Amino acid sequence: MKIAFIADALDFQYAGIHIYTREILRALVAIDNENEYIVVRAKAGEKIEGAKEIIVPVHPKIPGHKRLRLFTSIPRALVKAGADVVIEPSHFGPFNLLKHIKRITVLHDLTPFLLPDFHVLSSRVFHRLLMPGILRRAHHVITVSEHTRQDMVERFPFTKEKSTAILLGRDTSFKPKKDANVLQKYAIRQPYFLYVGTLEPRKNLTVLIEAYHTFREKSGLAHQLILTGKKGWKIDGLLQTIQQSPYRNDIILTGYVAREELPVLYSMCEAFVYPSLYEGFGLPVLEAMSCGAAVITSKVSSLPEVGGDAALYFEPQSAAQLSDLLLNITKNPTLKTQHQQAALQQAQQFTWEKTAEATLNVIVKI
Repeated sequence: MKIAFIADALDFQYAGIHIYTREILRALVAIDNENEYIVVRAKAGEKIEGAKEIIVPVHPKIPGHKRLRLFTSIPRALVKAGADVVIEPSHFGPFNLLKHIKRITVLHDLTPFLLPDFHVLSSRVFHRLLMPGILRRAHHVITVSEHTRQDMVERFPFTKEKSTAILLGRDTSFKPKKDANVLQKYAIRQPYFLYVGTLEPRKNLTVLIEAYHTFREKSGLAHQLILTGKKGWKIDGLLQTIQQSPYRNDIILTGYVAREELPVLYSMCEAFVYPSLYEGFGLPVLEAMSCGAAVITSKVSSLPEVGGDAALYFEPQSAAQLSDLLLNITKNPTLKTQHQQAALQQAQQFTWEKTAEATLNVIVKI
């Protein structure tokens, strides 16, 4: 069987879907000696060993060609390659396939429907126009958490009998690691609280800063707050909040940090804090746990599926609850140690081999 992945995420993204596409392909190739894997992407890049690569380039002079080719040149390339199954990790397609080709769509979240204010207009329009048809045509839908699957089934009931939740795996390069030079590079001093992810409204960072203010006032401690990640859209309000903070000199925006340096930031923090309003999975929580960080995260969406009993939880609208947890983790070393140890144990449950085995089981049964 020839199994094709539409892998544009390898070339145009650097966060969750990029990681998912890369790791699931690597893991599938590693465990499956019977089927052939085809990677369809926009340009040559880091190769997936053991998979065939087909380049379907984007023409920069044709407006919207990146998406347009999902209807035209990519389906033609898939037919020419003799694909039996096509998997779209970005949930946008596949389109215009011959009827005998099986379709699997991977859905990471439903935020364009559930939190439309956190998406640009074009994204909201595309999803509302195309998502119902994409899900109807799919022979199977894989979601990255059970919570996301339930969200999907509630909005699109016809997906109930053709959907499977398959949790993601952990990157084994994320493990406890200490290096004072990395902290020095980013002007970080211990102790510090850490957030990792895109800086955007859905991540609820204004509540984190409010909780940090309360923590500083009540504790008298001078912990830094480190916000690591690229600046997303609608960031002006967050930047203004930071600028007006009486502790602005201790709120550090590192920008993008290379993946090989992230384990150091996770490992050496007082606690990793992830206050997101909604996550389809929440990879940073798993990364932090893999490095033995005590994790504090919001008690919503899929995050309890990832954090299990290892994480500490708060209601995302409550800066007071979050500040109390920040105080507890700093004032109670035993609590911190317990959650650090529990985090390492919880992370061990997530492997890409498990994810690939469950995914392959879906592929062979459709």
